[in-house]
Parts: sequence; C-alpha cells; structure tokens
Amino acid sequence: MSAALAEAPAAVAAPAARRAAPTPSVMLAAFSLAQRELVRFFRQRTRVVGALVQPVLFWVVLGAGMRSAFDAPAYADGLEMSYQAYFLPGVAAMIVLFTAIFATISVIEDRREGFLQGVLVAPVPRAGIVLGKVFGGAAIAFLQAGLFVSLAPLLNLVGLAPGVEYGFTASSVLLTAGWIALLSVGLTALGYCMAWPLDSTQGFHALMSVVLLPMWLLSGAAFPADDGWLKWVVAANPLTYGVAGLRRAMTPAIADVPATLTLPGAGVGALVFGGFTLVCLIAAVLMTRRRHPREAR
Repeated sequence: MSAALAEAPAAVAAPAARRAAPTPSVMLAAFSLAQRELVRFFRQRTRVVGALVQPVLFWVVLGAGMRSAFDAPAYADGLEMSYQAYFLPGVAAMIVLFTAIFATISVIEDRREGFLQGVLVAPVPRAGIVLGKVFGGAAIAFLQAGLFVSLAPLLNLVGLAPGVEYGFTASSVLLTAGWIALLSVGLTALGYCMAWPLDSTQGFHALMSVVLLPMWLLSGAAFPADDGWLKWVVAANPLTYGVAGLRRAMTPAIADVPATLTLPGAGVGALVFGGFTLVCLIAAVLMTRRRHPREAR
C-alpha cells in the first residue's frame, strides 16, 4: 500500500512534465524538415543526374529545332539573339517549376506513409511545417537551377548565342541568384498549396497539366508574346514577372530596356512576384492549420 502511494506522485508528475516540455521553435522545426528533404534528394542519385541532364537536352534540342523559326522579341531589337539565348532563362524557370512539383508531391506521399500525421500531432508550429517543406524544396530547386545557369557563359564559346553576352559580373550573379531563390520559394509554396488538400499523386499530376504547365508556357519563358490577346494573358500571369526579372538579370544587354507588358521592370517584377510568394506562404499556413479530411476520419 505504501509503495503504491509513493508511486502516485510520480505518475501525476509525469503528465505535468510532458506539458511543461518546451515547444520546438518554428525555425528548428523548419530546419529539421528542410534537412530531411535535402538528404532524401541527394540519396536518390538518378534524381540528381536527371535534374541536370534532362533540362540541358531539352534546351539544346528544342533550341536547335526552333532556331530558324524564332523571331526575337521587340525589346531585343538590334540584338542577334538566338532562340537558345532567349530560352535559357525559361529553362531555368522550368527547372524550378518541376523541382517544386516533385518536392511538393512528397506532401501527399508523407501523408500516405503516416509521416505527416506524426509531424502534425507533434508540438510543432504549423508555420514550421510549411517553412520546412517549402524551403527544403526551394533549396533543391535553387541548387538545380543554379547549376544549370552556371553553364550560361559557355554560350558564346560554342556560338549558340551570337551577339548576346552572358558573361556574369558580380552584381548580375547576385541578382540572378536572388531571382532564382524567389522563384524557388514562390513556386514551391504554390505547389504546397495545391498538394495539401489532395490524397493522390494522380490528382496532383492532373493539376500540374492544367495549371502549372500552362502557367510556365504563358510566362514568356518559351516564346515571346508581343502582339494580340496573348500578351494580355501573359501580363496577367504572376510567373511572367519572375521570369522577366530573371531574364533581365541574366542578360546585361536588355537589363535597362524600357518595361513592356511582357517584360516588366525589375522593381515591378519583384513587387508582384514577391507579393504572390507571400500570399502562397500565408495560404499554405492557413491550410495546414485546418484539419485535412483524411485526418478527420
């Protein structure tokens, strides 16, 4: 009897100690989840190789096929801009977009495998979950796109972009890195918002086909749209402003050309796409705070 009475205070104190345990900070949770995304990526060697080889092949083959039919955009008047030179920032944006897609598919996979449920019941701030998944995927996108863009100075050496120099200065390198980072965070946050309410990767791929791919195509990344109704559609696309900022940063010859509907100024581009990124992050946090229908069952 006395032994049972002695154990009672310890049994009461245990839940109290658990309640008194400090809640992990937002940054600690975000860092842990982001680190998990990076470790998982680098352990998949085929994914690392394919991340560079596939866009290079896409850029070279499509660029060679479109070279004779390409008309330089109006803002490049007087420049000998080849399609490869025009398409290079678009391919960098494509790398970021597809990396964001594959990174946010892990939200659906983690829910199916039970990992996400374990994270959600832990005393972890919801903002930490969102930032960890988004910044982990964005870091992968930044590394892939940055590695691809580092090939840009070879354009002049192999004659793919006569008259357009991609030899980076220190300022253009910083601007290019900043725009790639902003694109990475914004598109990964958008992918998170699209993946969170879904239960199947098939549904996510369907959304990718009808939303994300047209969003990239109608951003001026693959072809210029200077005339007709298409230029208004391109101007209404938030990704247009991110691609335009990246294009200006990577191409010194057009860095200071007057702003147009399809090539906004760098300041306007940063404001619009930065606002779009912030809206996506806030929406992702609000969605994560609500109980998913699968967790409610």
